[in-house]
Amino acid sequence: MPRQFPLERYRNIGIIAHIDAGKTTTTERILYYTGKTYRLGSVDDGTTVTDWMAQERERGITIVSAAVTAEWRDHQINIIDTPGHIDFTAEVQRCLRVLDGGIVVFDATQGVEPQSETVWRQADRYEVPRICFINKMDRVGASYEDSIKSIHDRLGANPIPVQLPIGSEAGFIGVVDLITRQAFIWNDDQATEMRPTSIPDDIKSAVEESRDLMVEKIAELDDDLTVKFLEGEELTVEDLKSGIRKAVLANKATAVLCGTSLRNKGIQPLLDAVIDYLPSPLDIPAVTAIDAEKDVEVVCPPDDDAPLAAMVFKIVSDPYMGRLAYFRVYSGVLKVGVMAYNPASRKKERIGRLVRMYADRREDVTEVCAGDIAAILGLKNTFTGDTLCAVNQSIVLEKIQFPDPVISVAIEPKTTADQDKMTEALQKLAEEDPTFRIRSDENTGQTIISGMGELHLDVIVDRMLREFRVQANVGKPRVAYRETITRPVMGFDYRYVKQSGGHGQYGHVVINLEPGDPGSGIVYETKIVGGAIPREYLPAIEKGVREAAESGSLASYPTTDIKVTVVDGSYHEVDSSEMSFKMAGFFAFKEGFQKGAPVLLEPIMKVEAIMPEEFLGDVLGQLSARRAEILGIDHQAGNIQSIRALVPMAEMFGYATELRSGTQGRGVFSMEYDHYAPISSGVAQKILNLNY
Repeated sequence: MPRQFPLERYRNIGIIAHIDAGKTTTTERILYYTGKTYRLGSVDDGTTVTDWMAQERERGITIVSAAVTAEWRDHQINIIDTPGHIDFTAEVQRCLRVLDGGIVVFDATQGVEPQSETVWRQADRYEVPRICFINKMDRVGASYEDSIKSIHDRLGANPIPVQLPIGSEAGFIGVVDLITRQAFIWNDDQATEMRPTSIPDDIKSAVEESRDLMVEKIAELDDDLTVKFLEGEELTVEDLKSGIRKAVLANKATAVLCGTSLRNKGIQPLLDAVIDYLPSPLDIPAVTAIDAEKDVEVVCPPDDDAPLAAMVFKIVSDPYMGRLAYFRVYSGVLKVGVMAYNPASRKKERIGRLVRMYADRREDVTEVCAGDIAAILGLKNTFTGDTLCAVNQSIVLEKIQFPDPVISVAIEPKTTADQDKMTEALQKLAEEDPTFRIRSDENTGQTIISGMGELHLDVIVDRMLREFRVQANVGKPRVAYRETITRPVMGFDYRYVKQSGGHGQYGHVVINLEPGDPGSGIVYETKIVGGAIPREYLPAIEKGVREAAESGSLASYPTTDIKVTVVDGSYHEVDSSEMSFKMAGFFAFKEGFQKGAPVLLEPIMKVEAIMPEEFLGDVLGQLSARRAEILGIDHQAGNIQSIRALVPMAEMFGYATELRSGTQGRGVFSMEYDHYAPISSGVAQKILNLNY
């Protein structure tokens, strides 16, 4: 099957922005103007194509990224509409990993917003070239100049405006293309007709001034154009477009356009800019993979004749169609009916059905060529971040790294009938979302689910209820505390003696208990000399000690960080047995532990909070109130401060929400387990009182 479009005519782009900047509305307009939909979808009315989940339509936000395909000017554009809420930041991350370019949407009344900074930094990390679209130009308080200034100041970017708005706020009617000196006005409601017109007299001088500034900026970025410019030659439209394209592809600059998606103005020039300035798969460096067998790097060129290399970047459990895996082909061709190999699961997968996605509509295709994005139905052993390659070549593309979850809650089914359904639902949701984790707490028996924030877990529980029909109670989890001793107990002597009819039981051990190194767990050793206890009974003593160590004497939490040494003992020719020595070891530890001044330990998390400089004092105050030990404060580029601290896990619940509200949504933090540490007596008393 021949390609419908040559590779240089493909554009894989993502629409990324802060929550509520208008990403989904912009995507809907693109679908409408490229002829993929015949009515204009509205977020407010819940009629959008890309926000197709019930929760998305109710809340008016994007939760899962949606992939759509459109055509414009004989080019194929694969578009991914990503979420803006920070709880779903992993959705943005995995999409950026497979995209070649991005449209970053800004609200003209707000400029750069907190989540815009986050997604911009993520795009920097993956070196994704991008253009900017300043949306909502018709709103009261909209300012094109201020928005461009905030892109420069807050993101440290190099914005080059290629348009100038005609009119402002409610009077916004069109744009001037600074490159061609052409004005465009949209006058009907649907704005299907973009009418070229002459530049209004009142802005002619502003247009020339802005154009001169733009030409100068473009000339600065290209040596050939610099020479031409300095020699006084006029730069042609082709010169300017190729100059901007080169600068955007090298991430040296970003072209800025404007419009209002809701009023259908500015979308056609935005589509032209996608084709003129954003890269095709041929414009970006070929990805490299690792040969899993030879451990050498392999280059995967965007070529249909090269061996297959594709990455699965998203799994969706579709209620009607089953498991859908979105993938990007980097090299080679993926065809229906062939076998592909997954090095991660070490299993072959048969490609049963390939579909091109138009959000929630699908079209079957027989093959997907290099540089294209599509979806597969029916993969059993393939998950987010896995590579699919040719059966005779085991290569692995670089895995997508996701942040660890920062908030957990306990969940339990309402009825026994819901138990199996809940397990299956959680498993499917975890397959879809790499930042959603499930574990069972051995101490409490609860199922603990963890995610990126309260909204994230709220949506997960809501989906369980709606899509999988599972009724569940959601509570707060208990922190996994531990117990240890603070002073050594040397030569603790314990005799286990029981006399009953026939054989009795006799086990005698002498043990030392000493506080161990943090994180060492229970260290056990034997220093028996001269056969005081026969060799065959020694494993039984260890078994007894380890069983006793599973619960301490303060609140029955597991014990840790103790060194146990068996130094002496005695046995009886007739009455000693494995059981009697196991019981001797068990009770020797239990009673010796009580004499070692036991204390409660709590898990301490290593926390890094990142926020703009003006919120530093507030965040330090928040952390101090949560018993934090501040390790250091680092300054990052763009007036960003980073606080490193150690904070008890028990104090971290609800912190994500508090940090966001205290930093106007601009603060983010990461958290990982560091060590266990003793709790002060006042806090310990509160915990012990809760247990009884």
